[in-house]
Amino acid sequence: MSAATRAASAAISGDRLCPRDEADVAETVRWAASEGRTLDVAGRRSKAALGRAIQTDFTLELAALTGVTLYEPEELVLSARAGTPVAEIEALVAGANQMMAFEPMDFGPLLGQPPGEGTLGGLLACNLAGPRRPSAGAARDHALGIRAVSGRGEAFKAGGRVVKNVTGYDLPRGLAGSHGTFAAFTEITIKVLPRPETVETLLILGLDDDAAASAMSAAVGSYYDVSGAAHLPADVVSRLPAVAGAGRSVTALRLEGVQPSILHRRGKLEALLRARGELAFLDADASRAFWRALRDVEPFAAPLVSPLVSLRAGEVGAGSAAGEAIAASPSPVPLPGGEGEVAAIWRVSVAPMAGARIGAAVRAVGGRCFYDWSGGLVWIEMPGIEPHAPLIRPAVSATGGGHATLIRAGAPVRAAQEVFQPLDAVTGALVKRMKSGFDPAGVLSPGRMYAGM
Repeated sequence: MSAATRAASAAISGDRLCPRDEADVAETVRWAASEGRTLDVAGRRSKAALGRAIQTDFTLELAALTGVTLYEPEELVLSARAGTPVAEIEALVAGANQMMAFEPMDFGPLLGQPPGEGTLGGLLACNLAGPRRPSAGAARDHALGIRAVSGRGEAFKAGGRVVKNVTGYDLPRGLAGSHGTFAAFTEITIKVLPRPETVETLLILGLDDDAAASAMSAAVGSYYDVSGAAHLPADVVSRLPAVAGAGRSVTALRLEGVQPSILHRRGKLEALLRARGELAFLDADASRAFWRALRDVEPFAAPLVSPLVSLRAGEVGAGSAAGEAIAASPSPVPLPGGEGEVAAIWRVSVAPMAGARIGAAVRAVGGRCFYDWSGGLVWIEMPGIEPHAPLIRPAVSATGGGHATLIRAGAPVRAAQEVFQPLDAVTGALVKRMKSGFDPAGVLSPGRMYAGM
């Protein structure tokens, strides 16, 4: 079958090409390159609104490339086709008490899509990671091997199916985070790790942003193996059900492992941090709900806060004011932006002790934010649909450097300004060379990350 015939057989409803396997992908891309057509690489389109708004001739949907092709729990290795839902993989490895340690977030609800639609290919294409990122790394650090198709229509593979593998250039890491602009993944091999037996979360109540950054630094720098450190100002706490009744800011420190170890480490942390503020804690179920919601940026995703409260007064301290406040149900808090609009959302990465400076700049114009990664990751919700890029990017530069990505905004906004951190001259030249090498005709998602690329 010719490339044109196979490409035509994959077309659905005029603008979507849905290849059935890797050979289909390669022939479809070769056809597009020969005809001067452009393709927007996608899986199940859960992240279609992420990145610059672009228009292409077709969407190359890889949702049909599904299925786990290898899972060896004893070897901590899993391979799956790129269109396999992440939710399926998480359920499979959970059955063997394993996990993807980098905690990939689910962008769906934040971008107005149903939860659970993200795919393995999209996970690596966006280099996703959650609260465990500082200690466990991001998706690229867990990718062992890939199969992919370049913009030339050439199928290639890199890496392998073993944890210890040396094959020259680390293409899986290099292509991670390229958002489908260099190549279309068809199969990915990742390492998985044992899942902790249980989890608890120590809370410090009422700290301001600077004090919280100091407390998180002390906790993460201690010997007590804190696997997550986050701070939610009071105006964001009310949007997160697990802690919504706290009535003040919450600084959260996650402890994972076996129960005796957690109890010991929590006691040591309490002694270390007691002078900084009133303490509380979340049990295992409430902790999992809290960190999952934080991972998926739920405070900025839904229009209303659920009245469910998972933090119980009895876990705070008998008769404490915090316990009484936590027992109360919160009132719904509407998102800014109005009916039919979405508030602009930024993801900013800076040095942990610099995050509070970003937060202060955001609040000065009526925005909200919360902090993950000990303060080094700042999720920002701006007031209304205006992203305020002239405020955000200089504020990041003033801290000594970092990265600011406009995660959510209307298509006209994303088409008119840079969504990802602008590249310096050296990095920009490198990215252009990579684009030219992998996709010289500019077939794959042109302009998704940067104009002209």
